[in-house]
Amino acid sequence: MDKVDYQIIKALMENGRMTWAELASNIDLSSPAVKERVLKLSEAGVIKEFGVIVDHEKVGTECTAFVLVTLEKPTYRHSFLQLVNNLEEVQECHHIAGEDDYLLKIRCRNTKELDRVISFEIKGLEGIVKTKTTIVMNTEKETVKIPIQHDYFGKKD
Repeated sequence: MDKVDYQIIKALMENGRMTWAELASNIDLSSPAVKERVLKLSEAGVIKEFGVIVDHEKVGTECTAFVLVTLEKPTYRHSFLQLVNNLEEVQECHHIAGEDDYLLKIRCRNTKELDRVISFEIKGLEGIVKTKTTIVMNTEKETVKIPIQHDYFGKKD
């Protein structure tokens, strides 16, 4: 990756709907050259996916919670991760250091639905020792933009 890839990634994080021509004019390359670079970044897994950010409250998904999960032993990891990947309500799953094993970000309609997901889906799985839930009262900042390290670009892979 080089400095042009850096510019492309930064621009797409600001506006993922920009046309090839708009992106090309920001980067000072041709549209076909920009398109080729974006496709290469996608194939390499640098750009994971393109999507739409939806205001969850405006579509009836008003409850957000963070749930710490502790597994009895590592042998339960596969079935837990399979469940998590199949649960639409689980937005994020992070393997973490410390007393607990995983941190989940869950979004659902309300606390009744949250109870169903935690009590019946997650705790219903064999090997779950405990969960600890924190319900979000209000979100002040949420973004899909990440800080990318400018000095990383230009290095050989």
